[in-house]
Amino acid sequence: MGLDKRILPLAIGGLGIGTTEFTVMGLLPDIAKSLQISIPEAGHLISAYAMGVVIGAPILIGYSVKFPPKKVLIALMVIFTLFNALSAIAPDYTTMLIIRFLSGLPHGAFFGVGTVVAARMAGKGKEAFYISLMFTGLTVANLAMVPLVTYIGHTFHWRWYFAIVAVIGLLTLISLKLWLPVLERKEDSHFLEELKFLKSRQSWLVLLITAIGFGGLFTWFSYITPLMTIVAGIKESQMAYVMILAGGGMVVGNLVGGYISDRMSPEKTCILFIFLMMSALAGVFFLSDNQTAALILTFVCGALSMSVSAPINIMMMKAAPKSEMMAAAFMQAAFNIANAMGAFLGGIPLEHGFSFNYPSLVGVGMTFIGLVIALRYKYLYGSQQQGEDDLAVECVSCDK
Repeated sequence: MGLDKRILPLAIGGLGIGTTEFTVMGLLPDIAKSLQISIPEAGHLISAYAMGVVIGAPILIGYSVKFPPKKVLIALMVIFTLFNALSAIAPDYTTMLIIRFLSGLPHGAFFGVGTVVAARMAGKGKEAFYISLMFTGLTVANLAMVPLVTYIGHTFHWRWYFAIVAVIGLLTLISLKLWLPVLERKEDSHFLEELKFLKSRQSWLVLLITAIGFGGLFTWFSYITPLMTIVAGIKESQMAYVMILAGGGMVVGNLVGGYISDRMSPEKTCILFIFLMMSALAGVFFLSDNQTAALILTFVCGALSMSVSAPINIMMMKAAPKSEMMAAAFMQAAFNIANAMGAFLGGIPLEHGFSFNYPSLVGVGMTFIGLVIALRYKYLYGSQQQGEDDLAVECVSCDK
């Protein structure tokens, strides 16, 4: 059975979003030199994008729920493509800062709408796997596009990075127009109605699992370069290969997580993989001075970092069956909070002079808290079937 081409537009969009989000980190020195600013100032471009993600997700979803999902996704990708293209010609730092904020606005909303669309196209029993197919674009970005575009940016000019992302955006727009089916819009919905899911304890438990549990893995990923070069003794010139190894793990883990979730239940899958995250981070703490073990754990942690993406999104859609898109958008905000928390808390032992394997020990504690919350969720809502019928809603013109 071949790949369902209807999911390709969402995967290509994820490829563009992943490329623009993660490539900038490797090009900060080039951008700083060109715009005549310091590297820490250039780092504010990352923060501006992340702020755009957090602010844009609920606002754009709240406004767009009354429109058909296909039109919403096209509109979001137009915004994404436009502002990445403008990033390529931004004349100064202030302009670039504003444009990067605007570039981040459609990020969470695209994945929020895309998550629901993928689940609806999948039909009963395949929702998690289809969501993982959408996130494949994000994982392939880390595996291939980020190293490639970083090389192009270093070799020629960093502005080519944004131009390439804009081209991916155009390809996404074409594929959305050609292949994405027309889905029914949500009737009689408005912004405040969409936000009612925040009154649910079930929804907050899922958001906490995401923000705290995933934050544990970001304690590792945020400091992976000094961990591998200083603790494991790997040459800096080989770090590109290390990042490709982590990206390969993400691709595998994302698909495996979606496949298993459709067979085990999202709750059980989430608990299993968070426990494995905790174990892997403990392994990083104790074994990173061994190069072979450090490389194996890089692949494993990369895989686990994406393995819970599909099941945790399914859990949120169950928790908020009447606000699926808004809830999925809030999940993107929670992932960004996890990123920020992981980097901040993981840096605390480093500020006190501890080695670069100690952030992962902080990560063990964070994933343990996430595991406890996940077990609580399973105890309270594991047998609940509310919202599952909504995931199997048939779409209009969905013929393959």
